[in-house]
Amino acid sequence: MRRLRRLEDLSRIVAGELVGNGDLMVKGIAPIAEAGPEEITFAESLKVLAKYRDTTEAVALIVPKDAQDVGRPHIKVANPRLAFAQVLREFAWPPEVMPGIHGSAVVHETAELGDNVAIGPQVVVGKGVKIGAGTILMGGVYIGAETILGENCLVYPNVCIREQLQIGNRVIVHAGAIVGEDGFGFVTLPDGHVKVPHIGTVIIEDDVEIGANTAIERGTCGSTIIGRGSKIGNLVQVGHNVKLGENCLVVAMTGIAGSAIIGDRVTLAGQSGIAGHLTVGNDCVVAARGLVAGDLPPGSFVSGFPARPHRENMRVIAAQRRLPELMDRVKELEGKLARLLNDGSNT
Repeated sequence: MRRLRRLEDLSRIVAGELVGNGDLMVKGIAPIAEAGPEEITFAESLKVLAKYRDTTEAVALIVPKDAQDVGRPHIKVANPRLAFAQVLREFAWPPEVMPGIHGSAVVHETAELGDNVAIGPQVVVGKGVKIGAGTILMGGVYIGAETILGENCLVYPNVCIREQLQIGNRVIVHAGAIVGEDGFGFVTLPDGHVKVPHIGTVIIEDDVEIGANTAIERGTCGSTIIGRGSKIGNLVQVGHNVKLGENCLVVAMTGIAGSAIIGDRVTLAGQSGIAGHLTVGNDCVVAARGLVAGDLPPGSFVSGFPARPHRENMRVIAAQRRLPELMDRVKELEGKLARLLNDGSNT
């Protein structure tokens, strides 16, 4: 059961300005349209606040710092969405694995475990693995030989982290992900395909999050690198020797082909694709289902298949919508021209 939180304590956590009774006890947190009388919610903007001020049942609100006439206890903050995330953390369920090694786990005698490491049921930890303090491995996790995991990592059930990889601190890997599998590399001959061995590694830097069922291939030679603070969604494919920069967002079902170089603070929206051996500059945005087939300079915003500058692509889409009308007009003009030519030939 989740414990109650005083409203005043929550205001301290978000460094906000408390207005109203700070002794109110908050049981949970919910969206503004669904919050009950014991829950706190947030209004991201004054427009949202005006829409739900009189209908939400929430006991308290997190609101923009310039909000007025809220009508109930509230916390004023500069960034309500950030404050919402901070409060959510206070009500999150704790991991279900206690420090120590579960009786069904298999941990090699040469593995080195830091303080307060938690290893759940059916976990396999290979030869020479090093795991930093406070890291949690949930049920069914596999850690290959000589891999290094940093401190305070959280690895959810049935994750496979292969051998000789480097995982930083505070990394989160969600269920079913695999890190360090062989890349898709073959030499094609007339009588079949010869596998290219992949003897490189994967380097995951600090504060990275990897979504469920995502696959990150090891380098053929050298390293596949995921930069510090980057967040990767579910069902993402990262090819061998990819270099993903810092603080990137890679949304679900995106594919990045081998040896692509992605700069810092790049956003790849859902189902986007990056061809191999190209460079995407810093601060680029690729819209959903965009296919990048060539280098992008820093700050580009592209969309479409193949991807082109977003405004240009919007004009193309607008023109495509008019194609049925234009085809009808062409047929009409062709008919008029045919009649004119026929009349001319009869004179």
